[in-house]
Amino acid sequence: MTVLEQPGSSRNKSSLAGPPPAWRPRVDPAPLLPDAAPYRLLGTDAAGRLDSGLLTRLYAQLVRGRRYNAQATALTRQGRLAVYPSSTGQEACEVAAALALEERDWLFPSYRDTLAAVARGLDPVQALTLLRGDWHNGYDPHEHRIAPLCTPLATQLPHAVGLAHAARLKGDDVVALAMVGDGGTSEGDFHEALNFAALWQAPVVFLVQNNGFAISVPLAKQTAAPSLAHKAVGYGMPGRLVDGNDAPAVHEVLTQAVERARGGGGPTLVEAVTYRIEAHTNADDATRYRADSEVETWRAHDPIALLERELEARRLLTEEFVGATRDGAEQMAADLRERMNADPVLDPMDLFNHVFAEQTSQLREQAEQLRAELDAEAAGHTEDAAGTDGSAEEARP
Repeated sequence: MTVLEQPGSSRNKSSLAGPPPAWRPRVDPAPLLPDAAPYRLLGTDAAGRLDSGLLTRLYAQLVRGRRYNAQATALTRQGRLAVYPSSTGQEACEVAAALALEERDWLFPSYRDTLAAVARGLDPVQALTLLRGDWHNGYDPHEHRIAPLCTPLATQLPHAVGLAHAARLKGDDVVALAMVGDGGTSEGDFHEALNFAALWQAPVVFLVQNNGFAISVPLAKQTAAPSLAHKAVGYGMPGRLVDGNDAPAVHEVLTQAVERARGGGGPTLVEAVTYRIEAHTNADDATRYRADSEVETWRAHDPIALLERELEARRLLTEEFVGATRDGAEQMAADLRERMNADPVLDPMDLFNHVFAEQTSQLREQAEQLRAELDAEAAGHTEDAAGTDGSAEEARP
């Protein structure tokens, strides 16, 4: 017997009865909806209320970040980096994410977010160690509260939710900010993280850098949603849409989201509309899937140029300030170049360190096998050297 065949039901009714009176929406969706257009500050009347100190600080970090991206890209061409996913054009998102957090907070970056880690205080060489292939992770996550750079798409998002939720249960005043690209929103981890964060009202902020492409796949082929920010509503959290090249706008939106999370308001999803000026990585040929004219259009909306106009209007873009900013960026690049050109001394046994607090039996077995191979190789080199020395001695008159 089906539900429609139960006593009292009728197939002849024009429509079925609605839900029982006890049904009601969990939350009012209206306050959760993002704005119809990306939020902007630069070039608007609202820019006048921005603090000059914040603007100059953002500008210095943007210039430094642009130089960092250029130097890291050059290192790949010189063979000093295996790969580098540049964030050129997205520096406003990277810098704003780092500056919106307090020292006690945690940043959860993706593989493209090395600049955000550097802007938060991480040594640039340590930020690139993973991409060099030297270590699984080239820094201590606890030193600056930066989780390991995440190469698998979106897997860092549930980790951010777990840390934020655990911190709240412990009574720690901590917020987690998790960064992801538009391609990462197509992964299951993204949706699972948003659902758990909203259910637990975890103090976490999700920053989606919508740079237009998931490698070669444009956003239009990833989702039919009005915006990625709209996805927040389905999980019961606010969605914010912001111009990702407007550094003070991104900083303001993220700061508000962090403060809301810290105050017990729960998570926020922020979509920053930006653009990836360079290829996905140095192994990618972006000319195969996008036109040069499209890239040039976005160059006209460069985050550094946008901020320079505001600084010029306030007469803050002095020769002294610009010179000091560029000199600092060049010094950072020179130091990075010099240190990356030095061959590191690596111990293969480090592969087994920092994987688990206590090594598993499988790891111990693998470590013993590698140690045996290294010892055998070293013994072979010693024998070869001894044979060579002996031959040389016999050949002497």
